[in-house]
Amino acid sequence: MEITKDTIKHVATLSRLAFNEEELDKFTDQMGSIINMADQLSEVDTEGVEETVQVVDRDTVFREDIPEHWQGQTRETLMENVPEKANGYIKVPVIINKDEDE
Repeated sequence: MEITKDTIKHVATLSRLAFNEEELDKFTDQMGSIINMADQLSEVDTEGVEETVQVVDRDTVFREDIPEHWQGQTRETLMENVPEKANGYIKVPVIINKDEDE
């Protein structure tokens, strides 16, 4: 797969990033190298090799999901630390504008 400046521009637009020409050249080369490396890996003969899902031989450790630090606190007490509220919820900045084209 060939990575072009247009590919990088497209990904940058989707990611809401802006690059100058020098950065576009740099990232085009870097992404091309990464894709070429992945292509090389796909050429490796893995027939008869068992699939690896975890390289460390251990089990996942589970714990109860208990909010220890907030036990006994009321919602109102917790909301006192919130910088901006609206209708009882934490107000955060808009990240995705639904009106913009994808």
